[in-house]
Amino acid sequence: MGTPELAARILERLIAASGENFIVVGVVTGRDKPAGRGLHPKLSPVALVAERTSIPTLKPTRIKTAEFLEQLKAFEPDLLVVAAYGRILPPAVLALPKIMPLNVHASLLPRHRGAAPIEGAILAGDFDTGVTIMRMTEGMDAGPSLHWRAIEIEPDDTQGTLKAKLADLGADTLLEALEKLRAGELSETPQDESLATYTKPVEKSDAVIDWRKSAVEIERMTRAYDPWPVARTRFGGNELLVYRARVIDTNAKEADPGIFLAVTPTVAVQCGEGILELLEVQAPGRKRMDAADFARGRRLAPGMKLGE
Repeated sequence: MGTPELAARILERLIAASGENFIVVGVVTGRDKPAGRGLHPKLSPVALVAERTSIPTLKPTRIKTAEFLEQLKAFEPDLLVVAAYGRILPPAVLALPKIMPLNVHASLLPRHRGAAPIEGAILAGDFDTGVTIMRMTEGMDAGPSLHWRAIEIEPDDTQGTLKAKLADLGADTLLEALEKLRAGELSETPQDESLATYTKPVEKSDAVIDWRKSAVEIERMTRAYDPWPVARTRFGGNELLVYRARVIDTNAKEADPGIFLAVTPTVAVQCGEGILELLEVQAPGRKRMDAADFARGRRLAPGMKLGE
Protein backbone atom coordinates (compact mmCIF):
# COMPACT_ATOMS: atom_id res chain seq x y z
CA MET A 1 0.00 0.00 0.00
CA GLY A 2 1.66 3.21 -1.18
CA THR A 3 1.50 6.05 -3.67
CA PRO A 4 4.60 8.23 -4.39
CA GLU A 5 8.04 7.55 -5.87
CA LEU A 6 9.50 6.38 -2.56
CA ALA A 7 6.84 3.68 -2.29
CA ALA A 8 7.23 2.77 -5.96
CA ARG A 9 10.96 2.12 -5.49
CA ILE A 10 10.20 -0.14 -2.51
CA LEU A 11 7.56 -2.00 -4.54
CA GLU A 12 10.06 -2.53 -7.40
CA ARG A 13 12.56 -4.03 -4.99
CA LEU A 14 9.89 -6.28 -3.43
CA ILE A 15 8.86 -7.55 -6.85
CA ALA A 16 12.48 -8.19 -7.83
CA ALA A 17 13.07 -10.19 -4.62
CA SER A 18 9.80 -12.14 -4.71
CA GLY A 19 9.73 -15.84 -5.42
CA GLU A 20 10.20 -18.79 -3.10
CA ASN A 21 10.01 -16.82 0.16
CA PHE A 22 7.20 -14.40 -0.65
CA ILE A 23 5.16 -12.95 -3.50
CA VAL A 24 3.41 -9.62 -3.98
CA VAL A 25 -0.25 -10.55 -4.52
CA GLY A 26 -1.77 -7.09 -4.80
CA VAL A 27 -1.27 -3.35 -4.62
CA VAL A 28 -3.36 -0.55 -3.10
CA THR A 29 -2.59 2.99 -4.22
CA GLY A 30 -4.08 6.46 -4.69
CA ARG A 31 -6.61 7.13 -7.42
CA ASP A 32 -5.55 8.46 -10.83
CA LYS A 33 -5.38 12.26 -10.80
CA PRO A 34 -6.05 14.70 -13.66
CA ALA A 35 -2.80 16.19 -14.94
CA GLY A 36 -1.49 18.31 -17.81
CA ARG A 37 -3.39 20.70 -20.04
CA GLY A 38 -5.87 18.05 -21.06
CA LEU A 39 -6.40 16.95 -17.46
CA HIS A 40 -5.96 13.33 -18.50
CA PRO A 41 -5.88 10.78 -15.65
CA LYS A 42 -2.33 10.20 -14.40
CA LEU A 43 -1.37 7.02 -12.57
CA SER A 44 0.52 7.23 -9.29
CA PRO A 45 4.16 6.03 -9.36
CA VAL A 46 3.09 2.88 -7.49
CA ALA A 47 0.24 2.24 -9.95
CA LEU A 48 2.70 2.53 -12.86
CA VAL A 49 4.93 -0.16 -11.35
CA ALA A 50 1.94 -2.41 -10.67
CA GLU A 51 0.62 -1.96 -14.21
CA ARG A 52 4.03 -2.68 -15.74
CA THR A 53 4.32 -5.90 -13.75
CA SER A 54 0.65 -6.95 -14.11
CA ILE A 55 -0.09 -6.96 -10.37
CA PRO A 56 -3.77 -6.57 -9.42
CA THR A 57 -4.34 -3.04 -8.13
CA LEU A 58 -6.98 -1.34 -6.00
CA LYS A 59 -7.47 2.45 -6.12
CA PRO A 60 -10.18 3.08 -3.55
CA THR A 61 -11.78 6.48 -3.12
CA ARG A 62 -12.69 5.50 0.43
CA ILE A 63 -11.03 2.84 2.57
CA LYS A 64 -13.54 2.73 5.42
CA THR A 65 -16.08 0.72 3.46
CA ALA A 66 -17.21 -2.90 3.47
CA GLU A 67 -16.59 -3.03 -0.30
CA PHE A 68 -12.90 -2.13 0.03
CA LEU A 69 -12.45 -4.53 2.94
CA GLU A 70 -13.88 -7.38 0.86
CA GLN A 71 -11.62 -6.51 -2.06
CA LEU A 72 -8.61 -6.54 0.25
CA LYS A 73 -9.72 -9.85 1.83
CA ALA A 74 -9.78 -11.42 -1.62
CA PHE A 75 -5.97 -11.12 -1.74
CA GLU A 76 -5.75 -13.28 1.43
CA PRO A 77 -2.67 -11.34 2.59
CA ASP A 78 -0.24 -12.66 5.18
CA LEU A 79 1.26 -9.18 5.43
CA LEU A 80 0.30 -5.63 4.57
CA VAL A 81 3.35 -3.52 3.70
CA VAL A 82 2.56 0.19 3.87
CA ALA A 83 4.93 2.87 2.54
CA ALA A 84 3.78 6.49 2.20
CA TYR A 85 0.20 5.50 1.40
CA GLY A 86 -1.07 8.82 2.72
CA ARG A 87 -4.14 7.62 4.61
CA ILE A 88 -4.78 6.45 8.15
CA LEU A 89 -5.86 2.82 8.00
CA PRO A 90 -8.99 1.83 9.96
CA PRO A 91 -8.82 -0.98 12.56
CA ALA A 92 -10.59 -3.44 10.25
CA VAL A 93 -7.83 -3.07 7.64
CA LEU A 94 -5.06 -3.32 10.23
CA ALA A 95 -6.60 -6.55 11.55
CA LEU A 96 -6.90 -8.15 8.10
CA PRO A 97 -3.43 -9.67 7.41
CA LYS A 98 -2.78 -13.10 8.93
CA ILE A 99 0.58 -12.07 10.40
CA MET A 100 0.66 -8.27 10.76
CA PRO A 101 0.56 -4.91 8.98
CA LEU A 102 4.06 -3.41 8.50
CA ASN A 103 4.93 0.22 7.89
CA VAL A 104 8.12 1.43 6.20
CA HIS A 105 8.62 4.84 7.83
CA ALA A 106 11.32 7.23 6.61
CA SER A 107 12.69 8.30 9.98
CA LEU A 108 14.21 6.86 13.12
CA LEU A 109 11.05 6.54 15.17
CA PRO A 110 9.76 7.91 17.45
CA ARG A 111 11.35 11.04 15.91
CA HIS A 112 9.40 12.65 13.05
CA ARG A 113 6.20 10.68 13.06
CA GLY A 114 3.61 11.77 10.54
CA ALA A 115 3.42 12.76 6.90
CA ALA A 116 6.69 14.64 6.26
CA PRO A 117 9.53 12.92 8.13
CA ILE A 118 12.17 13.70 5.48
CA GLU A 119 11.37 17.40 5.36
CA GLY A 120 11.14 17.37 9.14
CA ALA A 121 14.63 15.92 9.59
CA ILE A 122 16.21 18.57 7.34
CA LEU A 123 14.29 21.43 8.93
CA ALA A 124 15.32 20.26 12.40
CA GLY A 125 18.99 20.16 11.41
CA ASP A 126 19.30 16.47 12.30
CA PHE A 127 22.68 14.89 11.64
CA ASP A 128 21.16 11.53 10.76
CA THR A 129 17.91 9.90 9.78
CA GLY A 130 16.93 6.46 8.55
CA VAL A 131 14.14 3.95 8.07
CA THR A 132 12.07 2.17 10.71
CA ILE A 133 10.03 -0.95 10.02
CA MET A 134 7.21 -0.99 12.56
CA ARG A 135 4.12 -3.02 13.32
CA MET A 136 1.20 -0.74 12.61
CA THR A 137 -1.31 0.16 15.33
CA GLU A 138 -4.13 2.69 15.44
CA GLY A 139 -1.82 5.43 16.75
CA MET A 140 0.09 7.75 14.40
CA ASP A 141 3.31 5.79 13.66
CA ALA A 142 3.21 4.64 17.29
CA GLY A 143 3.51 0.88 16.88
CA PRO A 144 6.51 -1.09 18.10
CA SER A 145 9.71 -0.94 16.06
CA LEU A 146 10.82 -4.19 14.45
CA HIS A 147 13.94 -3.27 12.49
CA TRP A 148 15.75 -0.06 11.54
CA ARG A 149 18.76 1.35 9.76
CA ALA A 150 20.34 4.83 9.89
CA ILE A 151 22.25 7.08 7.48
CA GLU A 152 23.91 10.47 7.86
CA ILE A 153 22.28 13.57 6.41
CA GLU A 154 24.86 15.29 4.20
CA PRO A 155 25.16 19.11 4.42
CA ASP A 156 23.91 19.45 0.83
CA ASP A 157 21.10 16.87 1.02
CA THR A 158 17.75 18.09 -0.24
CA GLN A 159 14.34 16.54 0.18
CA GLY A 160 14.82 14.98 -3.26
CA THR A 161 18.26 13.46 -2.68
CA LEU A 162 17.32 12.19 0.77
CA LYS A 163 14.10 10.60 -0.47
CA ALA A 164 16.07 8.71 -3.11
CA LYS A 165 18.53 7.44 -0.51
CA LEU A 166 15.78 6.46 1.92
CA ALA A 167 13.77 4.68 -0.79
CA ASP A 168 16.65 2.28 -1.38
CA LEU A 169 17.44 2.05 2.32
CA GLY A 170 13.76 1.40 3.02
CA ALA A 171 13.71 -1.48 0.55
CA ASP A 172 16.90 -2.97 2.04
CA THR A 173 15.56 -2.63 5.58
CA LEU A 174 12.19 -4.13 4.65
CA LEU A 175 13.76 -7.15 2.93
CA GLU A 176 16.00 -7.70 5.97
CA ALA A 177 12.93 -7.53 8.23
CA LEU A 178 11.07 -10.06 6.09
CA GLU A 179 14.03 -12.43 6.27
CA LYS A 180 14.18 -12.03 10.06
CA LEU A 181 10.43 -12.63 10.26
CA ARG A 182 10.73 -15.92 8.34
CA ALA A 183 13.61 -16.97 10.62
CA GLY A 184 11.66 -16.11 13.77
CA GLU A 185 14.24 -13.47 14.70
CA LEU A 186 12.07 -10.35 14.50
CA SER A 187 11.44 -8.82 17.93
CA GLU A 188 9.35 -5.82 18.93
CA THR A 189 10.76 -2.75 20.67
CA PRO A 190 8.18 -0.32 22.12
CA GLN A 191 8.72 3.31 21.15
CA ASP A 192 9.66 5.82 23.85
CA GLU A 193 6.70 8.22 23.80
CA SER A 194 8.68 10.89 25.64
CA LEU A 195 10.94 11.21 22.58
CA ALA A 196 8.16 11.43 19.99
CA THR A 197 8.02 14.37 17.57
CA TYR A 198 5.48 14.95 14.81
CA THR A 199 5.33 16.33 11.28
CA LYS A 200 2.33 17.50 9.28
CA PRO A 201 1.62 17.34 5.53
CA VAL A 202 3.61 20.01 3.70
CA GLU A 203 1.63 22.80 2.06
CA LYS A 204 2.80 25.43 -0.41
CA SER A 205 2.38 28.13 2.21
CA ASP A 206 4.98 26.40 4.43
CA ALA A 207 7.66 27.30 1.89
CA VAL A 208 7.16 31.08 2.04
CA ILE A 209 10.33 32.54 3.54
CA ASP A 210 9.98 34.72 6.61
CA TRP A 211 13.20 36.74 6.53
CA ARG A 212 12.85 37.37 10.26
CA LYS A 213 13.94 33.77 10.76
CA SER A 214 17.61 32.92 11.14
CA ALA A 215 19.89 32.31 8.17
CA VAL A 216 20.33 28.74 9.40
CA GLU A 217 16.58 28.09 9.40
CA ILE A 218 16.07 29.60 5.94
CA GLU A 219 18.96 27.62 4.43
CA ARG A 220 17.37 24.43 5.77
CA MET A 221 14.07 25.46 4.16
CA THR A 222 15.72 25.69 0.73
CA ARG A 223 16.85 22.07 1.04
CA ALA A 224 13.77 20.67 2.78
CA TYR A 225 11.39 22.02 0.12
CA ASP A 226 13.42 21.10 -2.98
CA PRO A 227 11.93 19.83 -5.32
CA TRP A 228 8.50 20.72 -3.84
CA PRO A 229 7.07 23.15 -2.92
CA VAL A 230 10.37 25.13 -3.19
CA ALA A 231 11.29 27.92 -0.78
CA ARG A 232 9.92 31.20 -2.09
CA THR A 233 9.79 34.91 -1.46
CA ARG A 234 8.54 38.08 -3.18
CA PHE A 235 10.62 40.57 -5.15
CA GLY A 236 9.46 43.40 -7.39
CA GLY A 237 5.86 42.23 -7.17
CA ASN A 238 6.69 38.71 -8.35
CA GLU A 239 7.45 35.40 -6.70
CA LEU A 240 11.10 34.36 -6.56
CA LEU A 241 12.00 30.72 -5.92
CA VAL A 242 15.13 30.04 -3.88
CA TYR A 243 16.68 26.64 -4.58
CA ARG A 244 20.11 26.92 -2.99
CA ALA A 245 21.64 29.16 -0.38
CA ARG A 246 24.59 29.25 2.02
CA VAL A 247 24.93 30.65 5.51
CA ILE A 248 27.63 33.36 5.54
CA ASP A 249 27.23 34.43 9.15
CA THR A 250 25.05 33.07 11.93
CA ASN A 251 24.86 36.19 14.13
CA ALA A 252 25.44 39.40 12.14
CA LYS A 253 22.72 42.04 12.21
CA GLU A 254 23.54 44.88 9.80
CA ALA A 255 20.09 45.78 8.42
CA ASP A 256 16.41 44.88 8.51
CA PRO A 257 15.48 41.31 7.55
CA GLY A 258 15.21 40.76 3.80
CA ILE A 259 17.57 43.59 2.82
CA PHE A 260 20.26 42.92 0.22
CA LEU A 261 23.57 43.69 1.90
CA ALA A 262 25.61 42.95 -1.23
CA VAL A 263 24.88 41.85 -4.79
CA THR A 264 28.41 41.24 -6.11
CA PRO A 265 30.43 39.07 -6.04
CA THR A 266 27.99 37.39 -3.63
CA VAL A 267 24.25 37.99 -3.26
CA ALA A 268 23.93 38.45 0.50
CA VAL A 269 20.65 38.92 2.36
CA GLN A 270 20.16 39.98 5.96
CA CYS A 271 18.05 37.54 7.98
CA GLY A 272 16.55 37.98 11.42
CA GLU A 273 19.71 36.37 12.73
CA GLY A 274 22.73 36.04 10.45
CA ILE A 275 23.37 36.54 6.73
CA LEU A 276 22.39 34.24 3.87
CA GLU A 277 24.05 34.02 0.45
CA LEU A 278 21.64 33.19 -2.36
CA LEU A 279 23.19 30.70 -4.80
CA GLU A 280 20.43 29.56 -7.16
CA VAL A 281 17.05 31.14 -7.85
CA GLN A 282 14.24 31.07 -10.38
CA ALA A 283 12.16 34.03 -11.53
CA PRO A 284 8.71 33.66 -13.15
CA GLY A 285 8.97 32.33 -16.70
CA ARG A 286 12.71 31.74 -16.38
CA LYS A 287 14.92 28.72 -15.78
CA ARG A 288 16.84 28.13 -12.57
CA MET A 289 19.94 30.32 -12.58
CA ASP A 290 22.86 31.47 -10.48
CA ALA A 291 21.75 34.18 -8.10
CA ALA A 292 24.66 36.35 -9.32
CA ASP A 293 23.29 36.21 -12.89
CA PHE A 294 19.83 37.10 -11.60
CA ALA A 295 21.30 40.05 -9.70
CA ARG A 296 23.03 41.39 -12.82
CA GLY A 297 19.97 40.90 -14.99
CA ARG A 298 17.67 42.67 -12.54
CA ARG A 299 20.26 45.32 -11.65
CA LEU A 300 20.00 44.58 -7.96
CA ALA A 301 21.59 47.02 -5.54
CA PRO A 302 22.32 46.91 -1.81
CA GLY A 303 19.35 48.21 0.16
CA MET A 304 16.70 46.57 -1.99
CA LYS A 305 14.42 44.22 -0.09
CA LEU A 306 13.03 40.72 -0.47
CA GLY A 307 9.65 39.71 0.89
CA GLU A 308 7.63 42.59 -0.45
